Amino acid sequence: MTKLGHEVKLIAVKFVIPYRRQGKNDANDAEAICEAISRPGMRFVSVKSEDQQAILMVHRVRSQSIATRTSLINQLHGHLQEFGIVVSKGRHKLKQDLAHLLEGTDLPNTLYTLIHELLAGLYREEERIESLDRLIREWAQTHPVASKLMAMEGIGPLTASAVVATAGNASVFKNGRQFSAWLGLVPRQNSSGGKQKLGRITKQGDSYVRMLLIHGARTVLLMSSKGRGKHSQWIESLRERKHDNVVAVAFAAKQARMLWAVMSGKSELSQG
Repeated sequence: MTKLGHEVKLIAVKFVIPYRRQGKNDANDAEAICEAISRPGMRFVSVKSEDQQAILMVHRVRSQSIATRTSLINQLHGHLQEFGIVVSKGRHKLKQDLAHLLEGTDLPNTLYTLIHELLAGLYREEERIESLDRLIREWAQTHPVASKLMAMEGIGPLTASAVVATAGNASVFKNGRQFSAWLGLVPRQNSSGGKQKLGRITKQGDSYVRMLLIHGARTVLLMSSKGRGKHSQWIESLRERKHDNVVAVAFAAKQARMLWAVMSGKSELSQG
């Protein structure tokens, strides 16, 4: 539609549903969309480029491969426990244990065949994950915005590429707090009568990007505990009052604001 000269605007479904007055059909949906788009405060979803869509597909395939790898490992554990054999939990230890197991244990031939098939599938998924990681890393290093984001603490190729591809055009967000809220990293509000009451984070938006930011924040917390990092003073002061899980989410929210500043051009390199 854009190539044909149209201005495309995307609206999240949850913002259209309240304007649908009757049952769901094409006519009522069209009426609700027209009503929703006429609202002055309506927020729109950023239109992603084909390049952004492509790298997001790589992330989705990688997530599926990780899930498949976990499933194969669980199957190996479960099948072997049926024969009273307990192997290590970690996948590297698991492969070492199985190597010795297949050499010196008298088991039915059918079980040997099954274990070999599961191991072959496990190796295939690991090779695919490594290939996808390499593809993501190369994309992030060559992308002008993603390469800047990787200069920040706790931001690697995975997070940088996912944020750039998912957010689309960062200018659709008015400020860093709105971007952080879009990722579900701000407290849920239940305020009334001038009394403000804040709860846990909303967990709205893209759960995958939020997960990557929180994992990156945990890495920064680990560095901070060793006295390293630009934000160690802020982190350690917060740690005196809050649990590490709360601190990790707080830093992820802070990180989201800094990411928005870099992506929108408000800051060439965030200083926190």
